[in-house]
Amino acid sequence: MPRLSDTMEEGTVAKWLKQVGDVIYEGDILAEIETDKATMEFESFNEGTLLHIGIQEGDAAPVDALLAIIGEKGEDISALLSGGAPAAQEASEASAAEAAVSAAEVTAPVVVATATATALPEGVIVVNMPRLSDTMEEGTVATWLKKVGDVIEEGDILAEIETDKATMEFESFNAGTLLHIGIGEGEAAPVDSLLAIIGPKGADISAALNPVAAPVAAKTVATAPVAVNDAAAAPVATPTPKAPVADATAVNASVQTGRIFASPLAKKLAKEKGISLSEVTGTGEQGRIVKIDIERFTLAAAQAIATTSATASAQAPVMSAGEEHYTEVKNSQMRKVIAKRLGESKFSAPHYYLTVEVAMDNAMASRAQINSLPDTKVSFNDMVLKASAMALKKHPQVNTTWQGDTTRFNSHVHMGVAVAVPDGLVVPVVRFADQQSLSQIGAAVKDLAGKARDKKLTPAEMEGSTFTVSNLGMFGIQEFTSIINQPNSAILSVGAIVQKPVVKEGAIVVGNTMKITLACDHRTVDGATAAAFLQTLQAFLENPVTMLA
Repeated sequence: MPRLSDTMEEGTVAKWLKQVGDVIYEGDILAEIETDKATMEFESFNEGTLLHIGIQEGDAAPVDALLAIIGEKGEDISALLSGGAPAAQEASEASAAEAAVSAAEVTAPVVVATATATALPEGVIVVNMPRLSDTMEEGTVATWLKKVGDVIEEGDILAEIETDKATMEFESFNAGTLLHIGIGEGEAAPVDSLLAIIGPKGADISAALNPVAAPVAAKTVATAPVAVNDAAAAPVATPTPKAPVADATAVNASVQTGRIFASPLAKKLAKEKGISLSEVTGTGEQGRIVKIDIERFTLAAAQAIATTSATASAQAPVMSAGEEHYTEVKNSQMRKVIAKRLGESKFSAPHYYLTVEVAMDNAMASRAQINSLPDTKVSFNDMVLKASAMALKKHPQVNTTWQGDTTRFNSHVHMGVAVAVPDGLVVPVVRFADQQSLSQIGAAVKDLAGKARDKKLTPAEMEGSTFTVSNLGMFGIQEFTSIINQPNSAILSVGAIVQKPVVKEGAIVVGNTMKITLACDHRTVDGATAAAFLQTLQAFLENPVTMLA
């Protein structure tokens, strides 16, 4: 049972997408697993035949419990299922030499998800790079908040880790001394790579750093012709972890030691503006400096921007006519995952696009009236979200998810809202949008967008969308198309409201119109269905009073 979120302790198998006897390929979706935050697809990292299912649909089990066994068709897995029963032990002991030879000859080893097979001293804990979002494949250590030798208490924040969606604090689930750091600041590593080791002070951690030589691993191969693939143990090919940079924690420690706590975004902004963090008062938790503190430091920021600009001009390369220059910038985790996910969507889902032009005169008048009320403020985007949510209830085919053999019809409406951030794009989710008022949607979007720009969104706030809205109208873009945010079946692109001549009752008058374009996955949404959805959406926007009925 995999750990699919930082707080997950057990998972429930919502649905098996494969059955015993099926041939499994690397990347196949084995099951849908419900965690404490979302229901996510779990894919196989191995190939072979599905020999055994250990947790049935609807059943829950703790992380690292036996979920399934994959191996060669017809392979004997009785020793694995018995957990070392006497009969299996006798048979193994009777042919130990033969078993050892067979183990070396197996070409498609049985793979078992289990706890670590490495023999570690008592109390020593291997901490791996956590999976902090459903799409995270690797993470970058933005900041270490502890250093080797520090005493760690359960719940202490060890590091800030940059995922494909946000930079999040990673807390320790164990107490002890930080004995080893496996990934230095600024370095990226795949999920489950060795991040750190915690244990009693002075404990021998050589077995954790060189797991292939551990006695338990050797015994596993000798007892049965199978191989144990341990997600918690470092793989054989894992390179020797680098020692942490000497000054990696120079700016990360408690206030008592005179060091400064600041979020990665605050540090970045301060560096860009030439602001010394020692001059800034933090308003975050325990005096932590956050983005807003840097933005409020206006006088120093203005002076720093001027200095930075002058320095940049002085350092700029002198270019001769006809001479080529370029700069390479390392792609962030977010940018790499955006490229991968959108490429997968564009090339796997057959996209098509439909556009309508909406008369927005009534919407503009309604918005002005709504915003005249005390403590109330809604945007045109909020009205689009509300109208889309209501239209989805009338056209459930658009609120679907393609699953290969089946199509999931979502009875709930969770609206994804595309938000631009410095590193790319994130999509926080407004849940049950059809059940919320315009003002509630407006407040939710404002809160989520603020968290997105401060990189404070949690994985739970970015999971589970059933439909997505992308709005570039505020940039003056009148019409565009978007790539579907899978596993959604559609995404709505919203353009700017423009004033133009329109024909009303046979006369040319000045009107306000807005173009909206629906991108659909043709596997789940047919053209006529999408057209009917757009008609309903257009009717809601052109007559906003119907959204209040």
